[in-house]
Amino acid sequence: METRILGKTDIRVSEIAFGAWAIGGWMWGGSDSKDAVKAIETAIDNGMTTIDTASVYGFGLSEQLVGKAIRGKRDRVQVLTKFGMDWIKKDGEYFFDTKDNSGKDVSIYKHSSKKKVLSDCDNSLKRLNTDYIDLFQIHWPDATTPVSETMEALEMLVAKGKIRAGGVCNYSAGLLDEACRTFNLASEQVPYSMVRRDIEKDIVPYCLKNNISIFAYSPLQRGLLAGKIKPGHKFNEGDTRPTTPYYKEPNLSNILAFLEKLKSVAEIHNATLSQVVLNWTIQQPGITCALAGARNPAQVLENVGSVDFRLTADEISRIDKWLSEISIITNI
Repeated sequence: METRILGKTDIRVSEIAFGAWAIGGWMWGGSDSKDAVKAIETAIDNGMTTIDTASVYGFGLSEQLVGKAIRGKRDRVQVLTKFGMDWIKKDGEYFFDTKDNSGKDVSIYKHSSKKKVLSDCDNSLKRLNTDYIDLFQIHWPDATTPVSETMEALEMLVAKGKIRAGGVCNYSAGLLDEACRTFNLASEQVPYSMVRRDIEKDIVPYCLKNNISIFAYSPLQRGLLAGKIKPGHKFNEGDTRPTTPYYKEPNLSNILAFLEKLKSVAEIHNATLSQVVLNWTIQQPGITCALAGARNPAQVLENVGSVDFRLTADEISRIDKWLSEISIITNI
């Protein structure tokens, strides 16, 4: 698997990264910890050396599992994690109410003050069982804290050697510009897929102009573009995917009809639909890395196989034409 330079740093990341959201179980209907550790180990052994997690994924569980999996392999991996979200009910900007893996009610809120960022870093380092983080990212914009204060905290962590680089997630172009006035951002992590391409309007141009890497998360639109989910699919309890617009009608039927066309491209390359989708994603302008989640080694190997070929310019053009012919309604 090829590697790519992270922004203006000397860090190299794999073009497909292991997305560790699902292994935390929360919002994915649970997970198997043993399979999760084996999945990460399989990823590393097959060149997918970049691992993206977050403190809130499984309320610390995902980071702990990553820490177990990278033991003895730290010099071979790039650990990416996120800060700025907490799940203890306190004053702050509430994000949403949910349940943890045990079914207990919790309120998620955003908090990215300087003191909190420094504390979050120390807590993540402990859970990951490492003494440095390659890329530390604010998970969501925090309207209660000045952007400059959060960025100053990242500068402090770089100076202390606790992180190698800092980035943001889910920032608008305006917030990106504001952050760059204080700190040399390495990356922006945003949702991006064949059926969700709004970042092409302003985020991609800004990042290209300022040499900021883009990590595309949910490139398979939370599994939908893999083509394995059909109408009437039974989801595990706690799985939030059915509540998202892409899993609702008429979007679901429109996307599945597009996937039927995409099968012709997959057959040419003897590839699965998810492999074609990931290959398309990492060839898009501005995209440095695509995050691909997996809960077991078999899913990891399928994701790794997405770089065994390259879609041609004609194939990408044909795919884009098919995509232009479907309508996605997001306010349902």
